[in-house]
Amino acid sequence: MTTISADMVKDLREKTGAGMMECKKALTESNGDFEKALTVLRQKGLASASKKAGRTASEGMVGAYVHMDRIGVLLEMNCETDFVARTDDFRNLLKDIAMHIAAANPMYVSRDDVPQSVVESEREIYRSQVTGKQPQVMEKIVEGKLDKFFSETCLLDQIFIKDPEQKLKVKDLVVEKIAKLGENIIVKRFARFQVGERS
Repeated sequence: MTTISADMVKDLREKTGAGMMECKKALTESNGDFEKALTVLRQKGLASASKKAGRTASEGMVGAYVHMDRIGVLLEMNCETDFVARTDDFRNLLKDIAMHIAAANPMYVSRDDVPQSVVESEREIYRSQVTGKQPQVMEKIVEGKLDKFFSETCLLDQIFIKDPEQKLKVKDLVVEKIAKLGENIIVKRFARFQVGERS
């Protein structure tokens, strides 16, 4: 069995922001394998983050990002306490998401924000593209195309632009911060402006 050194625990703590004992436990559980320990902590963090999802988030802040004086984004992000809203972690997340919005140009925050009429219209378009298949196969293809539509138009479903290789979605980024900060975080709304764009 691998001996878990203080440096190993320190490195893992710096990388994840988890507590010393949690890091030591994760390293012990993964027999000193740093990557496996990261996965263990992530799984525990995601589990605890999902428990926090129902809690009220009425604090937070509005952040702004301007790219080359041509694209501007205003973003409201909420958390549970003013204390967390003032942390670097929260502010950096807000800035990263605002930057992502500037680059990826989502239309909605989440799937829940997409009007039902738009969803039905997309469904009809996809159904007309898929013909000559059994109904259940056709519906599977339509749902797959609809998922792709959501991943292109909904902020939380988009692949985070700063880390495309990881295939990390914006919602995964938020969940990681919920796990780290111990509070519910909600991306509330955004507005994106581009010079010359028609309103």
